[in-house]
Amino acid sequence: MDVSYDGTDFSGWARQPGLRTVQGVIEDALTKQPPGASVATPVVVAGRTDAGVHAAGQVLHVDVVPLAGKTSSARIEVDAQGIPDLGRMLHRWNGLLPRDVRVLGARVAAPGFDARFAAARRHYRYQVSDAPWGVDPLHRIDTIPWGRLLSTEKMNEASLPLLGLQDFAAFCKHRAGATTIRELQRLTWQRTGPHMVQADVSADAFCHSMVRSLVGALLLVGDGRRQSDWPARVLSSRVRGSAVAPARGLTLVGVDYPPDSELAARAMHTRNIRTVTPPSSSEPRS
Repeated sequence: MDVSYDGTDFSGWARQPGLRTVQGVIEDALTKQPPGASVATPVVVAGRTDAGVHAAGQVLHVDVVPLAGKTSSARIEVDAQGIPDLGRMLHRWNGLLPRDVRVLGARVAAPGFDARFAAARRHYRYQVSDAPWGVDPLHRIDTIPWGRLLSTEKMNEASLPLLGLQDFAAFCKHRAGATTIRELQRLTWQRTGPHMVQADVSADAFCHSMVRSLVGALLLVGDGRRQSDWPARVLSSRVRGSAVAPARGLTLVGVDYPPDSELAARAMHTRNIRTVTPPSSSEPRS
């Protein structure tokens, strides 16, 4: 399932007792209108988003109990796998969901597909306004105000040493037993309007608060309060700082998956705990 949502009024993705979450409202809709006889498992998402974070291209999967033949109440034809017409189910789900969540598409997954573990990379966008008057009202939900003029050149320079397979402990909120080693594949800044600055960030996966922490550090470089080498020094220190950008500027814009024949192998690879091999003593150091 491909899903989009405005994260403003949600307490993040994951279901939590007594709180409004994206997972909660989607699972409630699927319980009322299951794409089969019933839903067998909770939904699995490509990337859990924090409270206030948006998604334009979130992906999830759910296991269902197939239907047998036509259901007299719903009167929807089912395919050979016992799955109803997902085009019609799309309309039913969106009729049940609140206006800040939409299911954009649904299909039967290929064997070996796992929304989380089979993903090859995730793509995020972060938007900032450096206008002296704040944020354009039409962008107030997905853009943060920054009261200082930003240099994309300085931020791009500071971003380069952060790329690659590295330990991002300094930019991740600690979780017991979770690795902080990630492969950051893209981190670029561009000015998209007179006062609008956008960061495009891609990685095989992200640890908790990683994008917002990277952005927060780089914004301090962009407005001149920190030198260009400061984010790299923070990375090397492995000590988490407090420069975390607000959630509302962040949007998950897409998730990439390998070809169907490689899904199972990708999921197995992702489940392995990664390490970063330090340079050998024979290699020069600087």
